[in-house]
Amino acid sequence: MSGYWAVVPAAGSGTRMNASLPKQYLPLLGRPLIECTLERLASVPEITGIMVAIAGDDVHWSGIRLPAHVEVLTVSGGAERHLSVLNALRALRGRVPDDDWVLVHDAARPCVHPDDIRKLISSLRDHPVGGLLGIPVADTMKRVEAGGAVTGSVDRAGLWHALTPQMFRLRALIEAIERAGAGPCAITDEASAVEYTGLRPLMVAGRRDNIKVTTAGDLKLAEQFLRSQEEEGT
Repeated sequence: MSGYWAVVPAAGSGTRMNASLPKQYLPLLGRPLIECTLERLASVPEITGIMVAIAGDDVHWSGIRLPAHVEVLTVSGGAERHLSVLNALRALRGRVPDDDWVLVHDAARPCVHPDDIRKLISSLRDHPVGGLLGIPVADTMKRVEAGGAVTGSVDRAGLWHALTPQMFRLRALIEAIERAGAGPCAITDEASAVEYTGLRPLMVAGRRDNIKVTTAGDLKLAEQFLRSQEEEGT
């Protein structure tokens, strides 16, 4: 039986938030945002551990209350998100088998529903490649030039928003990120690196409340979603 580890890149500064703290440490319902994220991952019984990539000069991590029943380890992150992920994956190698699954999840997605994580695992446990959570594009898509003028509409049929977690085998993901990083590929997420190697990840439909906190407005929206999920009994 393969194991499942979560990898959380959390080395960013969150400059777009225009806040005194990196966004993963901003308060969300009275606690640091990243605590909510780690709690969601740890609540899924299949997850045996979490590897978090933090900045080398991070002075906030030591104050984080970690889940008590899941091993949480840290590693120094990189200058870019995919480099933080790669550092975390390399730190796992040797601790866990190469064919174990890793679920890479953004630190700034605290609203991920445990049911979605379980759905991702059950959908991919026997898949030859792996895949990711996502939602179909619902709005009309426009192509816009640099000055803001609309140059045309884009057919949204078959278009999806990529979310996290994204789940792949440990060794395969390391090799994919290394290959993509050495080539012309822009590694926007783990799936893009895997796609670069010629493989086809599976898209698994997730919930629309799995938002990424990027702005102050997103933080308020995340609070609303978490309260709503509490009412659902999450």
